[in-house]
Amino acid sequence: MFCIKCGVELSDGQTVCPVCSTRVYHPDLPVKEVSPTYPKKDFESEEFNRRGILFVVTILALLTAALCIMFNISLEGDISWAGYVACGLGVFYVCVILPLWFKRTTPAIFVPAAFASILLLLLYINAKTGGNWFMSFAFPVAGSLGVIITTVTTLCHYLRRGYLFIVGGGFIALGAWSALIELFIHLTFEMPKHVIWSPHPCATFVVFGLMLIIIGIVKPFRDSLRKIFYVGKM
Repeated sequence: MFCIKCGVELSDGQTVCPVCSTRVYHPDLPVKEVSPTYPKKDFESEEFNRRGILFVVTILALLTAALCIMFNISLEGDISWAGYVACGLGVFYVCVILPLWFKRTTPAIFVPAAFASILLLLLYINAKTGGNWFMSFAFPVAGSLGVIITTVTTLCHYLRRGYLFIVGGGFIALGAWSALIELFIHLTFEMPKHVIWSPHPCATFVVFGLMLIIIGIVKPFRDSLRKIFYVGKM
């Protein structure tokens, strides 16, 4: 059985086309009764339980960080290893737990916040180890990656089509980013000039990104991809 609109092959039990959302009529199948909706209080209870769990996780994270700092100070008189634990917990909380507090996550806010927490962790490591690599290596490399991922996820979140062009452009940007990594490695750590590796990942990312863009331009390729993976507008 095939969809009368887009021609994708359908299984016998499907009532709606997974590609174009066209309703499929089965005259020989009985109409299923719609199950009643759950009362509103159940959803409120679930929301309360979720926020309660997040509150407990938050308290546990704060207690773990505070206890590690207290033990570190009492044993060594200074904050050495406890700082790494506290900063690592902070990064985990910002990247994983913090978005769960909100019903709708906005990539334009939470993705930069996650990369900002990672940069703060790298800055702390740089300060504790007495290194001189944060501004010349960690900040431009991690910051540029954050800009790329934020742009791609934000565009995919707000735009309803053109995903192939967005993701393809993101892969091309990652190719340029791999070359940027090698440049800052040589500038910061003075690596041997003959060690060159960035053209390989750069070429791979660029070729894959161009393939996605070409698929997005050529309509037969795009339609075939939609039918194979059962996806909507790309």
